[in-house]
Amino acid sequence: MTSVLLLALRAVVGGLLAGHGAQKLFGWFGGNGLEGTAGWLGSMKLEPSRRWALLAGGSEFGGGLLTVLGFLNPLGPIAATAAMLTAWLKVHLGKPIWNTAGGAELPLLNLTVLSVIALRGPGRLSLDRLFRIRISPGIGLLALAAALVGVVTASRNELEDLLLLPEEPSEDELDGEEQATRGSDLGNVDEDGQLADGYDVDVDGFAPDVADVAAVEPTRI
Repeated sequence: MTSVLLLALRAVVGGLLAGHGAQKLFGWFGGNGLEGTAGWLGSMKLEPSRRWALLAGGSEFGGGLLTVLGFLNPLGPIAATAAMLTAWLKVHLGKPIWNTAGGAELPLLNLTVLSVIALRGPGRLSLDRLFRIRISPGIGLLALAAALVGVVTASRNELEDLLLLPEEPSEDELDGEEQATRGSDLGNVDEDGQLADGYDVDVDGFAPDVADVAAVEPTRI
């Protein structure tokens, strides 16, 4: 029964991911094809855009197909995982989780299923079981590392915005802000050091407080 359930997960998630990859690579199922995908990725500053289009479409199409067949597990789920992580960071980061709000609901769902298949295995109803293929953990870890390098490279700008703290303002910037604040507090000061409404400016350069104004007789200009 477990193998049947795993086959159903592989068929649905892997098949849909392969379909998305075919849209990007070949223009199937109403997709934009390689050139359209390259233009879209170029608009997100992924250059060379054609190479990234091949990687994006290939990881979805190849990873999805390997997942459906249960062949060379976990390489298929790992390849598709790279595509989903990149999509999350480049397209959905910072948005509410729900798909209706442009969030990463679907990538999260795909990542969950792909992780289960990669860790649990494709089950008995798979080409790996038929041909008695077993990928060593070392090769799986190397594939995962390569996939993560690709994700980080593609999403470098988004990761920097997410992880790096804002820079501390320099002393010159702080001095400029203080002068700007002081100038805005002074208001319209004439050459005799008086405000336009006739009140003298305090010795520290700032306009008098409301309490000070109430206690001082206005000076006529």
